[in-house]
Amino acid sequence: MNLQQNIIDKLKREVAPVTGCTEPVAVALACAKARELLDSNLIEKVSIKLSPNVYKNGLAVGVPHTGEVGLNIAAALGLVACKSSHSLALLNTVKNKDVVRAKEFLKNNNIKIAIEDIDEKVYVKVELSSKCASSTAIIQGAHDNFVYLEQNGNTLKERLSQNENKISKKDCIYNEKISNIITAIESVQLSEIQFLLEGISMNKKVAAYGLKNKCGMGVGYTLNSYLKDGMLSDDVIAHAERLTAAASDARMSGVTLPVMTSNGSGNNGLTAILPIVAYQEKIDVTEEKLAKALAISHILNSYVKHYIGRLSPICGCGVAAGLGAGAAITWLMDGTIKQIEGTIQNILGDICGMICDGAKVGCALKLSTSATIAVKSALLASKDQIIPAGNGIVGKTPEQTIRNLRDLANKGMEGADATIIAAMLPK
Repeated sequence: MNLQQNIIDKLKREVAPVTGCTEPVAVALACAKARELLDSNLIEKVSIKLSPNVYKNGLAVGVPHTGEVGLNIAAALGLVACKSSHSLALLNTVKNKDVVRAKEFLKNNNIKIAIEDIDEKVYVKVELSSKCASSTAIIQGAHDNFVYLEQNGNTLKERLSQNENKISKKDCIYNEKISNIITAIESVQLSEIQFLLEGISMNKKVAAYGLKNKCGMGVGYTLNSYLKDGMLSDDVIAHAERLTAAASDARMSGVTLPVMTSNGSGNNGLTAILPIVAYQEKIDVTEEKLAKALAISHILNSYVKHYIGRLSPICGCGVAAGLGAGAAITWLMDGTIKQIEGTIQNILGDICGMICDGAKVGCALKLSTSATIAVKSALLASKDQIIPAGNGIVGKTPEQTIRNLRDLANKGMEGADATIIAAMLPK
């Protein structure tokens, strides 16, 4: 399979809509599957074990339909109402009566949620039991990837050897130079990637909601209010900042609107798409160029996250999705490969230290920063203002810098997640 086809296949796998933050959604999905396997309507024991990253990202984020935050309500919805066949869209079908049932379940049952000491970034294990039945469901590697199913002691599915960082033949794009990836995308037919344009309308709706309604921290809403006073301008950078922040405000507060994800993350999807939308709303762009810019953004987000992990101590919205958006904007500005690579160097030289301290309403601030840095770095690189190699973790090539970032995330920040979780938990 050639590089171009690999890219198209990767985009079809990694760009998908979801309602709600993907970590609590994954917990709800695993709970729904385990409930379906349980040969009993009466659940007596619920044990949920999560990787530190899933736990961190699900602890304080809003869950759609419920008016609540956290993992317990997401798990309860999965146990009483959701269908696993709906995959990551399973919260779309939740009704008010389901929320009532879920809250009643929490009153009458003890859901035990614990952190599993595991290297996998994405890991959810749900074990259910009744007097005469038991079931187990494990998600690993990706938010909708079931690797183990068990019913009454009988193994139905087992693929526990998966390693998300192992490069398979279909993922060989991660060994490619970024310049080769961009060249391949440039020659893709519009019909092959036109589906990516759906993410624009979807994520713009979420942003519009956050601009009109003060939800979450109201970052986008508040910044937008300063336009009337002349305190802020309406340039590309400010527009990208407001759009992306407003969308995160809405999503992190649990607003029931789907977003287009990127590499399994809704906030990554917002950051990978909306700065490009901000540029397109200021500068006329053809549909074909817009689709290819989105392809560049999503693929580079996936590229970086392959090395640092789908979930990481470092904020993927900044160093991965923001990087993708910035590189795509440089490409839209007819930047050279050197300038596109320079945008990557500028972004990683700027915000490589932005930590991920869980999904929450405060993420709107980080997304606003990521969007700003994406556009600013593109503007600088397009004038050949590029951070030199040897400045911090910046290497001679963007590929080397990304590998340096990998080492920072996986070696240099070992133990960071445990420290962050300890700070997040009630004292």
